[in-house]
Amino acid sequence: MSSSPSPSGLPMPAPVLPRLTQARAPLTHAVEIVNELGEREQVQIPAERPLTIYVDKRELVTLMTLGAQPELLVLGYLRNQRLVESVLDIESITVDWEVHAAAVRTRHGIARIEERTASKVVTTGCGQGSVFGGLMDEVDRIKLPEARLTQGQLYGIVNAIRLKETTYKSSGSVHGCALFQGEELLVFVEDVGRHNAIDTIAGWMWMNPETPASDNAASDALAVPMSGADKVFYTTGRLTSEMVIKSAQMGVPIVVSRSGMTQMGHAVAQQLGLCAIGRATNRRFVCFSGTHRLVLQPELAQPPVVPPAQVLNPH
Repeated sequence: MSSSPSPSGLPMPAPVLPRLTQARAPLTHAVEIVNELGEREQVQIPAERPLTIYVDKRELVTLMTLGAQPELLVLGYLRNQRLVESVLDIESITVDWEVHAAAVRTRHGIARIEERTASKVVTTGCGQGSVFGGLMDEVDRIKLPEARLTQGQLYGIVNAIRLKETTYKSSGSVHGCALFQGEELLVFVEDVGRHNAIDTIAGWMWMNPETPASDNAASDALAVPMSGADKVFYTTGRLTSEMVIKSAQMGVPIVVSRSGMTQMGHAVAQQLGLCAIGRATNRRFVCFSGTHRLVLQPELAQPPVVPPAQVLNPH
């Protein structure tokens, strides 16, 4: 990897991605219950634990989370709250579950952090998601790329989620989010709130920049997050304004939900020209907005024709 010369004529050190711990915590917890027959048995329920984020030793917020990938959750939270503009602004993220804290060290601090975190909008996200500042401030500046999704690819996405082994299948009570490239599942995240799951995916995208075309571009590529232009975001939860805006902030122009959509989410999606597909189960779905991005193949919606069983002639 090459680097540009500094004003002194010496090579500038190549930019590096943040250092992240790999803190993990159990995702489920065994409890004893009594069923409808009066029988006692043990079942698994999802974990839920607080994680307080400190930025340069300043307490910022406490998130309630499953704890699967806390470092990526913190990174994506800072990204989606628009508190940092580049992954290179972050030097390290250290998570310690013994004290339920995430320590973020930035390279140059966050300008006007007190002012930018003073106003908070509590959203409809499970666990009371929050967006600092004006929720709609970002929308007018977002220009989504051209993209298309075929009905066949949509069915492939829904089927991939159906086959995925998940915490939800073993214990319920969590939301899942995923990022697809066509029908290929790139990353799948579960958390107690869907806003946590999408933030984790945003962090994952920042830690997995696009492969540079040449060595000369390698250092510059680290400053650019993975492109969302050819990606599809999937969520098991409803498409609220927060989810639509966060998808658009990641540059992802197509979102798919197993659930429905809110009025404000719909209005924002229409304003952005974002394709929002909801109630996507098996071969059924509804496209709420951005229909120009969906290549319909209605013949695929019909169940496959099963030929009648042949009657054996006993003679």
